[in-house]
Amino acid sequence: MMKTNPLQQLQTLGQSIWYDNIQRSMLGSDGELARMIRDEGLAGVTSNPTIFEKAIGGSNDYDASLRQLLQQNSQLSNRELFFSLAIEDIQQAADLLLPVYKKSDGRDGYVSLEVSPDLAYNTEGTIAEAKDLAHRVNRPNLMIKVPATREGVPAIEALTAAGISTNATLLFSMERYAEVAQAYIRGLRQRQQQRLPVDRIASVASFFISRVDALIDKLLDEKLAAGGKPELKTLKGQIAIANAKASYLVYQRLFGEPFADLANIGARSQRLLWASTGVKNPDYSDILYIEELIGLDTVNTVPPATYAAYLDHGKPSATLETGIKEAPALLAQLALAGIDLSAATQQLEEEGVKSFDKSFQTLLAAIEGKARSLAA
Repeated sequence: MMKTNPLQQLQTLGQSIWYDNIQRSMLGSDGELARMIRDEGLAGVTSNPTIFEKAIGGSNDYDASLRQLLQQNSQLSNRELFFSLAIEDIQQAADLLLPVYKKSDGRDGYVSLEVSPDLAYNTEGTIAEAKDLAHRVNRPNLMIKVPATREGVPAIEALTAAGISTNATLLFSMERYAEVAQAYIRGLRQRQQQRLPVDRIASVASFFISRVDALIDKLLDEKLAAGGKPELKTLKGQIAIANAKASYLVYQRLFGEPFADLANIGARSQRLLWASTGVKNPDYSDILYIEELIGLDTVNTVPPATYAAYLDHGKPSATLETGIKEAPALLAQLALAGIDLSAATQQLEEEGVKSFDKSFQTLLAAIEGKARSLAA
């Protein structure tokens, strides 16, 4: 019998591993993605504008498709060209993951495609583009990624009610996560009231980890430099994990008994997905944000370097509920130190939207440059 690797062992602890990366060179029936699914237990793929910027702008892998699109219609906008290229990748990845989707009865095997970042504060625009993308991709194992801004929350409800699986992204606070989870539940209840099926809709809430520590550690260092109590140093590298664990308590509450009637007709809970799990501080373990957040009904979407590191030296054990009841008290210590976590997470949300939009605009400019070059 083939020995299971650390990533496969996580599945026995209730956690699915998805890959936070996609590029054309890894697709194909004998490509890297197929091997990862077959040999390493990979159960899903996520993408975002930054990932596509690197994939399309940083290689020639898309030039043939781009040339063909332009030959078919030279009037396509850069945005239309991007989504046509991205949809080709998403469809290929979804087809490779379809056996995982079927074997898991629709729990895993998803590929995420994000709506345009410049729609992050536009509810109706997000809904319209999400529906269009879902129609064009036309795969049962597609998740549409929606930024979980204040304007994104009602979009998630509307898309769920329309039967579209969603990935709520750029989540940093447990309060916004609760809003997103409740929006998903309201969408399911709309379908329940209309006697529409709920058993083939899935959702994840992408809760960002490392960016929280990066900002909070900086704020703690500033407090220490200004003469703050030395004990503040013990909070460094702790807040992102405590924030995630406190949010898991919210998950358990919302998807426990209050969700039972929906679960009885086949509805699925909206799993928490740990995102931004690549470690930014070299003083921390390179697999810290996998090691500390392993638990039932969760997903971890892992960037390439962290994926390889965990495959090499990960030691799976159920850790998510260890110290979970103390997580809110740890966050309270931050408030006592004069650091406003709500303000910090709002800052991170705004920075995240700007960062993805910047990547998107850079990507569109790169496509324009390639299009001109190919036309010449």
